[in-house]
Amino acid sequence: MDISAGIKASLAGRYASALFDLAAETGKVTAVEKDLETLGAALNESGDLVALTTNPQLGRDVAGKAMAAVAKKLKLSDLTSNFLGVLASNRRLAKLPATIAAFKAIAAAQRGEVTATVTSAHPLSDDQIAALKTKLTAREGRTVMLSAKVDPDLLGGLVVTIGSTRIDASIRTRLNSLAQAMKA
Repeated sequence: MDISAGIKASLAGRYASALFDLAAETGKVTAVEKDLETLGAALNESGDLVALTTNPQLGRDVAGKAMAAVAKKLKLSDLTSNFLGVLASNRRLAKLPATIAAFKAIAAAQRGEVTATVTSAHPLSDDQIAALKTKLTAREGRTVMLSAKVDPDLLGGLVVTIGSTRIDASIRTRLNSLAQAMKA
């Protein structure tokens, strides 16, 4: 399994790696990944949940009981619920968003997937996204999971980010390059 050393070196990455190993041993990687997506969505929607996970004044027991209640409400698996208890008892709930992201990256790497972000000046059609995904998959030799964003400041063209590689074919960059060349 080719997982970035940077992910494993971070605190959240170590927790995510341990959770992934446990999930893989029990054959529950997909279930845990779904649980973490649900939990991530809940964090994005609830300021109270964010406050719960980031409040340093809450004791370990209180945070653990609160997270157990959240896990029950969200119908999370026992493995994920127990993991949240470990985070609470180790006072690491604030690292939950980073842990979720690291787990997704580890699971994607295990499946041979790579994530890419495409930023365009205007929304791309489904056909354009599908064509871009096909070309990037052929280029990378792995399945590319593509997410699209819109940035009107680009003026036109695309900026594709795959891991640490950036392909910038935006009009803004071309204009900036032309301006720099004219100064020299």
